[in-house]
Amino acid sequence: MGKKVGDTLEYTDERGRIFDVRIVAALANSILQGNLLIAEDEFVARFPSEAGYRFFLIDAPTQDAVALSKVISRALRDSGLELTPATGRLAAFNAVQNTYLSTFQALGGLGLLLGSVGLGVVVMRNVFERRGELALLSAVGFHPRALKWLVMSEHGALLLLGLGVGLVAALAAVLPALLSPGAAVPYRSLALTLATVLISGAAWTWIATALALRGRVVDALRNE
Repeated sequence: MGKKVGDTLEYTDERGRIFDVRIVAALANSILQGNLLIAEDEFVARFPSEAGYRFFLIDAPTQDAVALSKVISRALRDSGLELTPATGRLAAFNAVQNTYLSTFQALGGLGLLLGSVGLGVVVMRNVFERRGELALLSAVGFHPRALKWLVMSEHGALLLLGLGVGLVAALAAVLPALLSPGAAVPYRSLALTLATVLISGAAWTWIATALALRGRVVDALRNE
């Protein structure tokens, strides 16, 4: 509705008279989304012809919820009672939001994987530009395997630093949502995405380093 606490809403009672409802509080991530709660005596005063109740909130132990639901549904089947678990109602409210989050997570993971491929290209170009320097190290006695690990450690540190900065920025952005009551955080899928990006980045860095250092690196000294 685009309203906040303190704003007022105009309603019309059953006699056609307009009255104002002031919002004094709000519930975040609640099963009462889309509803306004007012005092019962105020409701009866403006809608006296309304009789009975249409919604019931039933507080039951988790282990007895299924059995109690069957008993109540059977007893009130002639009244058309429909029971919905609070978790199911919240899931229905959050279905669209969760779909968007899953989509953005998948696209973000794909973007990170493509970024790791780009990291491999950058590493390869950087190593090719430093072949003279690496050739000099090889000429003074450095083993080719040591040169590979030298390049891997440099760019691996950059990969870890980039992931760390991105993770801190992402946590700062979603911290309010994480601290909200009932927040469902897909820790497993997020950890899997980060692990995949880390492994992919390390693999592409190693491939780029191996391709750039293949052959006789010492021959690059002839161009110096």
